[in-house]
Amino acid sequence: MLPATALALGLLAALLAWPVPAALARARWPRRDPLAALVCWQAIGLAGGLAIIGALLVHGLAPWGHSLPEAWWHWVTRQPSAEPVRGDHWVAQTLAAVLALELLGVLALSGVRTARTRRRHRALLELLVRPGASSGESAAGERASAEETLLLDHPAPVAFCIPGARPLLVLSSGMVAELDGAQLDAVVAHERAHLREHHHLLLLPFVAWRAALPVLPAADRAHDGVRDLVEMRADDVALRSLSGPDPRRTLAVAIVAAAGGAGGQVPEGALAVTGGPVAVRVRRLLAPADPLPARARWAALAGAVALLLVPTLLLLLPALL
Repeated sequence: MLPATALALGLLAALLAWPVPAALARARWPRRDPLAALVCWQAIGLAGGLAIIGALLVHGLAPWGHSLPEAWWHWVTRQPSAEPVRGDHWVAQTLAAVLALELLGVLALSGVRTARTRRRHRALLELLVRPGASSGESAAGERASAEETLLLDHPAPVAFCIPGARPLLVLSSGMVAELDGAQLDAVVAHERAHLREHHHLLLLPFVAWRAALPVLPAADRAHDGVRDLVEMRADDVALRSLSGPDPRRTLAVAIVAAAGGAGGQVPEGALAVTGGPVAVRVRRLLAPADPLPARARWAALAGAVALLLVPTLLLLLPALL
C-alpha cells in the first residue's frame, strides 16, 4: 500500500511543482476574480509541500508498516521493520526531514527578517515625518486616521503601507500635491485594503518558498502571481469605497501618477499602490472584464479544497482501509 501511496504523492508533487502553477499563471480568469485565484495559489503551495514531504516520508518508512501512522509509530518506538531496510529508505527519511525543516525554517526566518525590516523602516519614518502630519493637520491626515498615516516631505509621488502590529500608511508630499482629492482617496483606499485584508500574510509563504527553492521555476512564478493578484484585489476592494462619476478612472490615474515617481522609493517589505504590473492593472480598471460566473468561482474554490484533501487522504487513507 505504501509504495503506491508514495508514487501517487510523488506524481502530485511533480504536477504542483510545474504544470499546475504554469497553467494558473497563464490563465486569464484570475484577473476576473483575484480572491479565488489567491485561494488557489495558497492551496497549490500547501498541497505541493505536503505532497513532496509526504512522498519522501512514506517511502522512507515503508518497511515499518502498511500505513503512515502505523509505520511512523513502529519507527518511533524502535520496533523491527517487517521488510528489509535499504539505503534509499534512509535517504528518503533524511530528505523529508531536511526539506520540512528547510521550508518551515525559511518561513520563520522570512517572517522574522520581514518584521525586523518593517520595524527599522517605521523608526526611520518616524524621524522623517513632517511635524503635524501624524496629528491630522495635512491633507493626508484628513483622509485617513491620524494614528496610521504619515506624510513624508518628498517631491516624488509615493504611497505605501507597512503592515505590522501598528500598521502605517505613508504618503509623500509630492503625492498629495500631484493628486486631487478623489485620486488621493483612491490611493488611501487601496493601501487600506492591503492592511485590512493582511495581504502581507498571503505573500509571506511564497517569499519563503522562493528563498528555500531558488532553482524551482514555479517558486518565482508563484511569488509573482500572488504579488500581482494582491494588488488587483486591493484595487477591487478600494473601488467599493470610492464615490464619484468614474471611480475606476480615478484609481487608474492615481496608479499611473504614483508609478511615474515611485522608482526605488518604496522600502522593502512594504505594499505599494505601484506594486504588480501597472499597465495590466490600469487596463483592467479602464476596460473591466465580466465578473467570473458564480459557478466558475465555486469550481475554482472546490478545486483548491480538493488540492488540499488529496495529499491528506493519500497519507491517511491506508490506515483506514
